[in-house]
Amino acid sequence: MKKIDHVFFDLDHTLWDFDKNSALAFQLMFDKFGIKISIDHFLSVYQPINLHYWKLYREERVTKSELRRGRLTEAFALLGEQFPLEIIDALSDDYINFLPLNNYLIEGAKELLEYLMPKYQLHIITNGFSEVQHTKLSNSKIKHYFRTVTNSEQVGVKKPNPIIFEHAIKVSGADIDKSLMIGDNYEADIIGAEAIGIKTICFNYHKERLPKETIQVSRLNQIKNHI
Repeated sequence: MKKIDHVFFDLDHTLWDFDKNSALAFQLMFDKFGIKISIDHFLSVYQPINLHYWKLYREERVTKSELRRGRLTEAFALLGEQFPLEIIDALSDDYINFLPLNNYLIEGAKELLEYLMPKYQLHIITNGFSEVQHTKLSNSKIKHYFRTVTNSEQVGVKKPNPIIFEHAIKVSGADIDKSLMIGDNYEADIIGAEAIGIKTICFNYHKERLPKETIQVSRLNQIKNHI
């Protein structure tokens, strides 16, 4: 990877500590609505449902609205709670509003960006909702590291669709053969980027079993060993 000029990052679970910030947002939401379920118990039920809905969303099998409603409705149902649709929508809106209020980063994220910024042009490619992704970057004080931010809602398709990677390459002015994608989701970030010839490093945040040829790291500071 000695010829890399441009480095593209995913945001959630790669740089921005989504799990920690999400738990804090849910706590605020539960406090506001007087929901008496422990956050740890709720998250143990909600997180696999949320991951499933995001996979459906990437595959264009559910809409944004269906994702936001469905993940909460199904999680509460499994916990023996039922809310009318207008309350589910209010909960969902508050969660999205509360999400960027806390902005913890993955350990080593800022140090890695400081190390890379003098050597490479840095960019973001994200499937996250556009109304919160720029706020996350600003509030976590990392927006200035990135030359471009490509969002799936802006492009009209989601990772791993090659169109979003091609769009990011075009707006950044990068060459594919001198570009690197770093992300936590093997399907969306790694397979998606490699499909158009972008080199990849998987930040294996989820501790998945990956193909042996995949360059992967378990901590962000290990990326320095590869570029």
